[in-house]
This record gives sequence, structure tokens and C-alpha cells, in this order.
Amino acid sequence: MSGSILYGRDGEVATVTLANAAKLNAVDSAMWRQLALVVNELAADTGLRCLVLRGEGEQAFAAGGDIEEFSSQRDTVEHAMAYHAQAGAALQAVCDCRLPTIALIHGACIGGGLEIAAQCDLRVCGESARFGAPINRLGFSMYPVEMQALLRLAGAATMRELLLEGRILGAAEALAKGLVTRVVADHEVVGEAYATARRICHGAPLVARWHKQLLRRLQQERPLSEEELRDSFAFLDTADYREGLAAFLAKRAPRFRGC
Repeated sequence: MSGSILYGRDGEVATVTLANAAKLNAVDSAMWRQLALVVNELAADTGLRCLVLRGEGEQAFAAGGDIEEFSSQRDTVEHAMAYHAQAGAALQAVCDCRLPTIALIHGACIGGGLEIAAQCDLRVCGESARFGAPINRLGFSMYPVEMQALLRLAGAATMRELLLEGRILGAAEALAKGLVTRVVADHEVVGEAYATARRICHGAPLVARWHKQLLRRLQQERPLSEEELRDSFAFLDTADYREGLAAFLAKRAPRFRGC
């Protein structure tokens, strides 16, 4: 039986759930396809300001890809390329999402689950969360395109540990190595993830979008052009900028409208 991607919204925050609890939310090929579609649909919703990704239940964010499929879905180079094109499209959808994204992580965050979490802007996990990609024990290598976000996030030294040793990291070590943003008690993970979303929603949504774009651009090894520097002042023409200044001077909370 295939897993599914569930989603819903509460005001300005949407939640996307990896739902395959019988297999610790392992992501199968249908789920990869659905994830890309759902994230792209939610990203286009102008009424949303934040997206939370999580696994169903509290046992796992996602324990990797669904290995039971591999003998049929990845049995030839052509099949493997098609399979990973689907996974790559889903990961890219999360990466490119105009909304700030938060991974809410309980339990196992392994392999493909770790790849999804790495595409999020922020990762909030519980103390018992576990991270890794022990695929060296399964006889296959990580697809290079899927490795990129993890490499940018944690660096080559940590990736060597994860891939060459097949190590599973606890939450504290994952935090120290830059794989997660914040570790809280297991029973506080949901509350902290949504408190984080609310803090994001209280800010100007256009500014959040621009900050995401600028952070990605600044990771490229080429200087900013004069045009890009000028474009960084696009906020001067927004109503939200005027509202932010007025609210500060009036000592009141701003009411941002995303325009």
C-alpha cells in the first residue's frame, strides 16, 4: 500500500505531512510525485506565509525512501534516473518554495527524509531525533543531485562521516554539526515548530521572500552586480515598509499585507 502526502492549513500556516506510518513514513515514488505537486500548489497560495513539513505520528519524520520499491523502480539505469528525477523535483519544489519552510522532526530523519529536511529553511527536532544516511550498508550511493543540499548545509567533513561511516547522529551532535536549527524536548517539538512559524508570520512576507533569495544568491561564488545591489532596495516601494516604519514610530505592532 502506497503512502500519501497530507496537507492542510491553519490561517497563514500550511502543514504538509509525509504519511506512511507503517513504514516510518518512508517516501515511495507516489509520495515523491505528490510532494512536488502539493508544495508547488501551496507556494502559489498568496494567503500563506509559512509551510511546516512533518512526518505522520511521532516515530519518524521519514526513515528514507521505500526500499521495497527499489528492485522494481531502480532496477536499471533508466528506471533509476526516472525515479530520482521524481525525487529531485520534490526536493527542488521544497528548495524553491517562496514561503519560509520549517521541518518539524520527531524520531528518525534518515536518507530521503534527511534530504527533504535539508531543503527546508529551518529544522526543529526533539531530543530523541536521529539523523543519517547509512546507505553504504545497502550497497548504493546517494544520488549526486540529492547530495548537494546536505553538502551545503553540513559541509564535506560531516558528509564524509554520514556516507563513509554510515553514522547515525543524535540530535545534539546533529545540532553541533549544523544539520538542525534547534533541539527541544520531544514533547515540545510541535509547539516550538509552530511558534517558529508564528514568528515568521509576524514579519513582512515580502522581506522573508527576499531574504531567502538573497541568502541563496550569496552562496554563489560570484560578486553581486550593481543591478542586484539596487534591486535589494525594492522594499522602499512597498506598503509594508511604510507600515513597518509607522508602526515602529507609533510603538504598535505592524500589520503587514504582503504588498
